[in-house]
Amino acid sequence: MGTPMSEAATQVLVPAAALVGIGFALLQWLIVSRVKVADAFDADNGYKDRLIEEEQEEEDGVDNLEAVIKCAEIQNAISVGATSFLFTEYKYLSLFMGAFAATIFLFLSSVKGFSTEPQPCTYSPGSICKPAVANAAFSTLAFLLGALTSILSGFLGMKIATYANARTTLEARKSLGMAFVIAFRSGAVMGFLLAANGLLVLYVSINLFGLYYGDDWEGLYESITGYGLGGSSMALFGRVGGGIYTKAADVGADLVGKVEKNIPEDDPRNPAVIADNVGDNVGDIAGMGSDLFGSYAESSCAALFVASISSFGVSHNFSAMSYPLIVSAMGIVVCLVTTLFATDFIEIKSVREIEPSLKRQLLISTVLMTVGIAMVSFLALPSEFTLFDFGTHKVVKNWHLFFCVAIGLWAGLVIGYTTEYYTSNAYSPVQDVADSCRTGAATNVIFGLALGYKSVIVPIFAIAFAIYTSFSLATMYGIAMAALGMLSTIATSLAIDAYGPISDNSGGIAEMAGMSYSIRERTDALDAAGNTTAAIGKGFAIGSAALVSLALFGAFVSRAGLGAVDVLTPKVFIGLIVGAMLPYWFSAMTMKSVGRAALKMVEEVRRQFDTIPGLMEGRAKPDYANCVKISTDASLREMVPPGALVMLTPLIAGTLFGVETLAGVLAGSLVSGVQVAISASNTGGAWDNAKKYIEAGASDHAKSLGPKGSDPHKAAVIGDTIGDPLKDTSGPSLNILIKLMAVESLVFAPFFAAHGGLLFKLF
Repeated sequence: MGTPMSEAATQVLVPAAALVGIGFALLQWLIVSRVKVADAFDADNGYKDRLIEEEQEEEDGVDNLEAVIKCAEIQNAISVGATSFLFTEYKYLSLFMGAFAATIFLFLSSVKGFSTEPQPCTYSPGSICKPAVANAAFSTLAFLLGALTSILSGFLGMKIATYANARTTLEARKSLGMAFVIAFRSGAVMGFLLAANGLLVLYVSINLFGLYYGDDWEGLYESITGYGLGGSSMALFGRVGGGIYTKAADVGADLVGKVEKNIPEDDPRNPAVIADNVGDNVGDIAGMGSDLFGSYAESSCAALFVASISSFGVSHNFSAMSYPLIVSAMGIVVCLVTTLFATDFIEIKSVREIEPSLKRQLLISTVLMTVGIAMVSFLALPSEFTLFDFGTHKVVKNWHLFFCVAIGLWAGLVIGYTTEYYTSNAYSPVQDVADSCRTGAATNVIFGLALGYKSVIVPIFAIAFAIYTSFSLATMYGIAMAALGMLSTIATSLAIDAYGPISDNSGGIAEMAGMSYSIRERTDALDAAGNTTAAIGKGFAIGSAALVSLALFGAFVSRAGLGAVDVLTPKVFIGLIVGAMLPYWFSAMTMKSVGRAALKMVEEVRRQFDTIPGLMEGRAKPDYANCVKISTDASLREMVPPGALVMLTPLIAGTLFGVETLAGVLAGSLVSGVQVAISASNTGGAWDNAKKYIEAGASDHAKSLGPKGSDPHKAAVIGDTIGDPLKDTSGPSLNILIKLMAVESLVFAPFFAAHGGLLFKLF
């Protein structure tokens, strides 16, 4: 059962790839920081980070020093707002982390009555494993490590985005291509830092935990599942809290500014404009970073757990056991090469080249990664081995696993391209939605909803094909590896995704600083492409979440000792139907939260326009801080109920109704959550781009619907506003709901198997 790759080679290559990823991220950051920052600290107003270019290019009108200094001031305000919000959010989350860590320890320690005696192993009964209290302690430690890595991923992403936004604006004075490269490099910093940190912390944790566990790999990899739970629980609050923040500000700014006052987006007279730009960073960057890190951590943990109870774990073959980590390490190297195509090999010269360049990143990384997976599969895996399959063992060959990972990878590309087709204004679906604005907001809403429902079809078939094929080839391990395949190019996916909010912010800064029209045209072109890529990123996140949660579901069923889950038994069916309802309950909470917060924001923006003399004429400055405070307070208060719903459901279902009902809840939430998430994200994305299609006026058809301020444009803005909470709060948070409930059930499975089902025991 040996592998061509020795244990020593694995121990060197995995951390080496992670360190290369971190090094590459730092290199990109250094290049971005070359857009000069004169550190002109001014004691009176405290603007430390002034972005003053050494050579002022006098192209397309003079953007004088005053506009550049204004850029620095706006960037500083956005950075300070985002940092203070995240610090406040993390303060509350640290209390939750402590409480939930204690819950994990107490529940898992009580499985064997807080015994400190070694116990017989679950899957190899002849062997002796470490005590339950030790597993509880290490699961708790893994949870805290996952939570901290998730927080770090989000925070670093936000810092990089707020560092890069004004630099992108300044580069847009020189050329579109240079602005694109700065925005993309900044996205790459986030992508590589997150992928490399996630891999490195997981690798170090396995090695450190191994010092205690020794040959007890079953206990070691069971406790490591806490890492995925920590990552996703922080991601949930980050996504929901950040989503409520950004959309409250966005809806308030759009409804009063664009529809009522007829002023442009990001106009400095609009009181909600700073809160809107801060929101892009805390929601779309920090929230999304934590979300994709959570998916990556969980798919790795699910694969490692299933492998540990298979022949890899029993025969202690470290290279084969580390196959998921080696795939991720190869992904970092592949993404590094892919990034060079966008930043160094191919130059952007016109607006039309932006979107193809970003799409090319997906295609290049997928093709290169397919070759990388083939190499890894034949080097790290024995030619034949057995995998645990719900109580039996299945004989699998190494090329089977190559196909599992490759199918996941290509299914991700299909989902990404389908999402792009339904949300980009270059294609007919979005153009049809824009055209429907001729007859008002109602027809726009009807067309947008229909588009969202229709956009679910192809991704679901892609996910279904990936599930069937990978399960047939390599059981639940195959599904976990297909999920990891989809996420193997996470550094590139994240770079493309983070590029969007950075471009959006740069456009906002150009508008607020009063830069010339040609510069705003360039930043708008970058932003329009970023909108579509953000939708592609969400498609990836949802697709991978479906595969990850199915793999975790399989691991949970194995760990809970269920031979099979029979839908016809009442215990399972009640769980199934309640689980299918949960995404709707969760969406209702998040949508209502955005609505309530937006209501306050609209009232505040109206109040300022009515009561501040000279605001509309541009003679007076609005009170930005008040709008930032409304968004902050609302998001911190409103993120608790949806978070509690997701975190408490598995605990209540498992403890009171038992593992069979909980299995039903997980299956139900997975099946309905994926559909709702895809349709919500794509409907919102389509409405947003239909509005941008009318605003850009790039074709005769678009011109006939415009210009800004026309009735069709106002109808498009209303559609966009309805879509905001769908695409940036409810939709993206749902994929965390289905993953988080599954990984939480897996971590608590020993407790539920031993003590669960209290209600059924009583009656």
